[in-house]
Amino acid sequence: MGGQGLFLSAADLQLRRGEAVADTARVFSRYLDGIMTRTFAHADVEELAQHATIPIINGLTDWQHPCQAMGDLMTIREKKGRLAGVKLAYVGDGNNVCHSLLEAGAKFGVHVAVACPPGFEPDPAVVARAQSDAEAHNGRIEILVGNVEAAVVGADAVCTDVWASMGQESEAAAKAAALSAYQVNGSLLALARPDAIFLHCLPAHRGEKVTDSDMDGPHSAVWDQAENRLHLQKALMALVM
Repeated sequence: MGGQGLFLSAADLQLRRGEAVADTARVFSRYLDGIMTRTFAHADVEELAQHATIPIINGLTDWQHPCQAMGDLMTIREKKGRLAGVKLAYVGDGNNVCHSLLEAGAKFGVHVAVACPPGFEPDPAVVARAQSDAEAHNGRIEILVGNVEAAVVGADAVCTDVWASMGQESEAAAKAAALSAYQVNGSLLALARPDAIFLHCLPAHRGEKVTDSDMDGPHSAVWDQAENRLHLQKALMALVM
């Protein structure tokens, strides 16, 4: 797109030496035309946006993963020709990916069905916002605790995520035990529509959240999904920068 990218890891920033997030935002605003940030605490992104004078794009936080959700919806529309009325089943932890799919799907009239074990439900505030948007856009939101089959039956797309997201490595063992029954496999996908697509935001832990045969099988759209993140990001940068 003719721009110049600058990658700064945690080791490159002064934040680790105690610089305030607000000060980082002010300095970078003098150097750059936009910032995409991937961090854990969602409050850090909000603080960057509050003090920066350039666009801040949320690349991932513990609370939301909006760019991923937009890429996912782009892939569904590419494969299904529409979004309104499509049933998207999300299987697993009610995490950042789940939150963003609920909120984005509701705005486009998608029927989003979330299946999660007890104790792993998406945040009630996110669900309430999604329910309100779904009502306004003829969508539908379902949170099905302990009933993965009901979520997947008749689905046009089945989506999942890793059991432990970035920054949750210490919870990996506990989450694996709780979510082992939520693996996407041939038996589960058989409940979806015959032409259903499988989505995973990657990286995938093969043999855990999804079987090899389904990751590479005829339902899989994960490689197109991964490519679409590139195109979505280009469009997003062109829009805000």
